[in-house]
Amino acid sequence: MKKKLAIVTGASGQDGSYLCKFLLNKNYKVIAADRRSGRASNWRHQYLKIENKLIYEDFDLVDANSILELFKKYKIDEFYNLAAQSFVGSSFKTPISTSDSTGMGVIRILDILLHYQPKTKFYQASTSEMFGKTDTKLQNENSRFYPRSPYGVAKLFAHHMTKNYRESYNMYACSGILFNHESPLRGEEFVTKKIIKNLVEVKKGKRKYLELGNIYSKRDWGYAGDYVKAMWLMLQQQVPRDFVICTGKEYSIKYFCEAVLKKLGFNFKWIGKGINERVIDINTKKNIIKINKKFYRPAEVDYLRGSFKKAQKYLNWHPQKNLSDLIELMIDYELNK
Repeated sequence: MKKKLAIVTGASGQDGSYLCKFLLNKNYKVIAADRRSGRASNWRHQYLKIENKLIYEDFDLVDANSILELFKKYKIDEFYNLAAQSFVGSSFKTPISTSDSTGMGVIRILDILLHYQPKTKFYQASTSEMFGKTDTKLQNENSRFYPRSPYGVAKLFAHHMTKNYRESYNMYACSGILFNHESPLRGEEFVTKKIIKNLVEVKKGKRKYLELGNIYSKRDWGYAGDYVKAMWLMLQQQVPRDFVICTGKEYSIKYFCEAVLKKLGFNFKWIGKGINERVIDINTKKNIIKINKKFYRPAEVDYLRGSFKKAQKYLNWHPQKNLSDLIELMIDYELNK
């Protein structure tokens, strides 16, 4: 039986790496498509032991020719677009380039796909950041969008374009609206990885303290390894649909910090208020966590919590790992790497 061929863009990132491994285990031929600079340090693929099992191709969302070359070279069964400028904080500093890659880049793929291989199944990585300033306790596929960052706006544009191509041209194109998902392979610019990595360094005496911004924003955190399975399931259905993928539970960054501190064995307490709030070591009275205004964003998303009822109904999907499991995985990685 002929192997299915899948292209994964953003393949060197957290989600791309887990998805590549998942597809390889499903006996796919997997093309890992990335900017050449993104593959400079291929540590995630090395960690997952898949580096020698993938076919690597150059790819850039802002370069239509690099996209076109993929469609000329391969007969593609499934196309997973995970590539983007994916750090929310950076999008405030680079709104134009973020919009071009994260937003317009998706149209470049969809339009080339339409004209060259319209039967290819297409997955777009959407995000809970599109909900932004939400007014509901649970966000689902029908909730109102109100993005609060250039990243969220660009992702929403790409989300609507994916839906528009699906409805206009009867293409199999769908989006996964994924809430925050973490793992040991998370980039250091993301807050969960920063918290765990820095607190491990504090514990080992390699860092004085951790600095954070808004510790009261709440997020729905899941495990990236669980979420890539949902991506694949979306492209195995007879009818293309968009799905929210989440855990249905929300926790504050402050709670996340406390959970990590406890697992690392710190004897700690919170003192102060507002910008002066901090965590100290009860025994030494030294700071462990401090608040720094420079880490606040121009516009915050205060609360996100999703509902995965639709994914459970149509995909038979639900999250496997809870937040405690996830934190243990990430701490173990930092302690042993």
